[in-house]
Amino acid sequence: MNEIANRNPTLDDVAALAGVSTATVSRYLNNPKVVASATGERIREAIAQTGYIPNLLAGGLASQKSKMVAVLIPHLTDSIFNDTIQTMAEELASAGTTVMMGLTGVTQERTDQLILAAMGRRVDAIISTAPLGPQTRDLIERFPGLFIQIWELPEDPPQLAVGFSHRDVGRDVARFLQSRGYRRPVLVTAEGTRARMRSDGFVEEWQALGGGNVPELSVEVPSRFGHARRIFAEMRRMAELPDVVVCGSDHLAQGVIVEAQAAGLRVPDQLAVMGFGNAQIAGDMRPTITTVDIDGARIAREAIAAIRQHGAGGKLLTHKVDVGFRLIARESA
Repeated sequence: MNEIANRNPTLDDVAALAGVSTATVSRYLNNPKVVASATGERIREAIAQTGYIPNLLAGGLASQKSKMVAVLIPHLTDSIFNDTIQTMAEELASAGTTVMMGLTGVTQERTDQLILAAMGRRVDAIISTAPLGPQTRDLIERFPGLFIQIWELPEDPPQLAVGFSHRDVGRDVARFLQSRGYRRPVLVTAEGTRARMRSDGFVEEWQALGGGNVPELSVEVPSRFGHARRIFAEMRRMAELPDVVVCGSDHLAQGVIVEAQAAGLRVPDQLAVMGFGNAQIAGDMRPTITTVDIDGARIAREAIAAIRQHGAGGKLLTHKVDVGFRLIARESA
């Protein structure tokens, strides 16, 4: 391993460490599903230990510039990333750059595979919304292109992060609802790292302001309109109906409003509802949905500016760009 550390690792190094042939490693890199799970795990560990980045382009590249950018998001259905991704794709395409889209789902393994595949195709940049595992961070440090995390601000990003503090979002929402006189909130939290940070921030601030315990209901990712029926049924079984429901997305908030109205409740008089993301539906609903707006267009612009600067040989002036957020008070709360 000391010898490998002093040079660029090769396919032969990975194969030797994993105890398989180079052909097996190649098959795994092109389609992990065709390799037995135990063999695939050994290959993954060997890649992580050696820091190998495959070249999946036939014949390699005469130039180091591929004019390709990989964009990785967990899902497309009811995605809060859609406006950001569309803006980026349009801007990059107008500059002659091809955008490769990858859907990571919610598993770390799938995320790692797609990041490795993008690196292997020698993309100029990878833009990702997914949390990073320790092995992937090690690979990113060897990646000659630019890696950009969006929609969050981790403490120590491996290259560049463009986003906002989810914990601060939760705190601001708690202060807003307290100031409006609400006293019995319920949080509806998606099973994800960023949603958890918002919930933690809300509970911390709510209790710091003198509020009591905050019940939490969870939904799987992606949260969607259809989850609202179960969530509303669970709230109706509580000893006391909440006076405000804080939802992890506007689509989920829309569903809660529809369920509440179908049950004869007046929104917001008997049950207030708050969303997140400022999707178009938030302004089109009746009542309109109080929500948190994220400037997705600015995230896209900052990412594109960094890609252009990196492509021109310039160094990053910062490793974090905080785009902030904006609370929009509408009719539902």
